[in-house]
Amino acid sequence: MTSSTRIVLDPAAPGAAVPPRLFGTFVEHMGRCVYDGIHEPGHPTADTAGFRRDVLELVRELGATVVRYPGGNFVSGYRWEDGVGPSDERPVRLDAAWHSTETNQVGLHEFADWAEQAGLELMQAVNLGTRGAAEAADLLEYTNHPAGTALSDRRRRNGRDEPFGVRLWCLGNEMDGPWQIGHKTADEYGRLAAETARLMRFIDPDIELVAAGSSNHEMPTFDAWERTVLRHTAGLVDHISVHAYYEEAPGDPESFLASGVGLDRYLGDVARIIDEVRAEEGIEKPIGISVDEWNVWNQTRWNEVDKPDVFTGDWPVAPRLIEDDYTVTDAVVVGSLLITLLRRADRVTMANLAQLVNVIAPIRTEPGGAAWRQTTFFPFQLTATAAAGHVVIPEIAAASVDTDRYGAVDAVDAVATVDGDDIAVFLAHRSLTEATEVELRLGVAAHEVEGVVLTTPDGGDRDTVNAAASQPVAPVPLRVETDDDGSVLRFTLPPLSWARLRLGTAR
Repeated sequence: MTSSTRIVLDPAAPGAAVPPRLFGTFVEHMGRCVYDGIHEPGHPTADTAGFRRDVLELVRELGATVVRYPGGNFVSGYRWEDGVGPSDERPVRLDAAWHSTETNQVGLHEFADWAEQAGLELMQAVNLGTRGAAEAADLLEYTNHPAGTALSDRRRRNGRDEPFGVRLWCLGNEMDGPWQIGHKTADEYGRLAAETARLMRFIDPDIELVAAGSSNHEMPTFDAWERTVLRHTAGLVDHISVHAYYEEAPGDPESFLASGVGLDRYLGDVARIIDEVRAEEGIEKPIGISVDEWNVWNQTRWNEVDKPDVFTGDWPVAPRLIEDDYTVTDAVVVGSLLITLLRRADRVTMANLAQLVNVIAPIRTEPGGAAWRQTTFFPFQLTATAAAGHVVIPEIAAASVDTDRYGAVDAVDAVATVDGDDIAVFLAHRSLTEATEVELRLGVAAHEVEGVVLTTPDGGDRDTVNAAASQPVAPVPLRVETDDDGSVLRFTLPPLSWARLRLGTAR
């Protein structure tokens, strides 16, 4: 069976600017993200600092713009001083967050140099779990002050004469979570975040600060947490964080494919809370939403089935943790979540796909072996490299899909960006059974049309994954027909698919 979808897009419609930081990523000292991921000194492609060149090339190809570091739960017990200075003098520590051994062979200097090579802006997190305002201020002084103090001169002795110039700073991580080292109440965290923000701004008034919001939409303290934290920090912070992970419940793939609806409601709730607190407190300073952790993650299975013996036994270096093998279904969900983030670009100032390598990541590696793209790599890369200018939200008339969690939702979701004469359209088709014939009305003539679609290869299984030795899933050309003047486009989206169109309107 085939349904029909009609999309009307007005390229001249006003919309929010596409935030470049919307296409961020996340590197945590967790599992094999750093060690045996981006850093493997013995690998055939390793550079003189031990970083894998094959991974670096894939990171560049991914098109990410910013990277949050070094956590995550890890940061809540981290001593930043352990990761600076001569590598052979750095202490080896137990990492209580992930029951691992941290060698500290990669620290601030090494990672900042690597991020610069990868074209990534560094988003640094500070430890507000076991530490506080003074240690955060010390790290900022070490990182950003030019010279002439004990900490800035220590940085220079450690090989970095010029400041790192880090602008983005996260005030702790998921402090609402009982699992977090140094877990706090909203009042406790709000006061500490405010004290830390004031002190950090005394040292460097040009930084941007992110307060820790709720760990997910379902936290029992959600809403009250945001309100309390913002009442303490409004006027001091620039953003508040959102963390959002999605997984497929048994027997309910329809709700999983509609995860973008859930993210949209979550963002709407946080935006409403921000507006209400700003009005209550008389705060003129805008506060953006930083979705600094988001992805598809099968948390239930990991917690109940796949949690490794590391959590009850030894303290290994870089154990294999949550290395999900992503499917075509997962890729379509990631693509739909990107559509939601673009649609909410009026409120979302940045977002970080968590994580970058091996740990629920678009890039996977094997020690001494290959690095490869997971299915989720493609929608991120195709969106990050095409979305520019401003966002346009189209009108969509489509069939509906019934879901247990969100009710009836449109089978097709779409958003567009317009950058001068160039238009990019991003579409997700949520139906598992029906193709849909799409009519896209532009209102202007498209003289150059290029389309790609990601779907199950050759009508295969929706659980198809990419593997190190082969790549059965990759975008393929989408056949697009146009009317005589190029203002109406027609194409067919297969069931369970994600697509991108790039249109040129200049003659």
